[in-house]
Amino acid sequence: MDTWRELSALVEERLKSASPGERRVFAAGVAERLMSRHEALPEDDRAPFTLSLRPLLNSVWAGVLGDSTAYSAVNRGVAEYMLSEYCHNDGQDGPDDADESAAAATLFAAHTYLFGCHDFAVWASGRAVEAVEEDELLIDTDEALASELRCQLRDLDLIAEFSEELRYSLMGLPVDTSVRLRAELRNPLSGR
Repeated sequence: MDTWRELSALVEERLKSASPGERRVFAAGVAERLMSRHEALPEDDRAPFTLSLRPLLNSVWAGVLGDSTAYSAVNRGVAEYMLSEYCHNDGQDGPDDADESAAAATLFAAHTYLFGCHDFAVWASGRAVEAVEEDELLIDTDEALASELRCQLRDLDLIAEFSEELRYSLMGLPVDTSVRLRAELRNPLSGR
């Protein structure tokens, strides 16, 4: 049986060889799963900063699925974060809301969308792994970590089926293609 560390290395390797378009969709999918889980928490457990990033994640989704007009909304969302009190170098003395897994994964997904580099996609993947590690109710953490990473590998397999279309998604895709990709990619990746 694969250990979660081997699976993590495999995810990173796959992200290095993936196209920027595939990385963009992958990071959005990871962030969506984490955001959906966060939104499902009891109201008192939800972080306001994390919830405030939902519009940014929706813009990332629009962009990765071919809406070229989303670029400025994502760029603006990242800039707002960079200029906010949540982007700091104060360590434990600063606000930590941006370090919550769903928030961090959303910000990494936004950066992946803007730049397409594999590092941001790998960091989004890592936030999902950290979220599993932080779950105090788990009986078998190693199996849960492996399960998350297997899910990410399945995501990469699904996304690879659309690699030709995703290659040009940053420049914009026809509306009917974007609508089809939303059904064939966003919905399945969000629900895993």
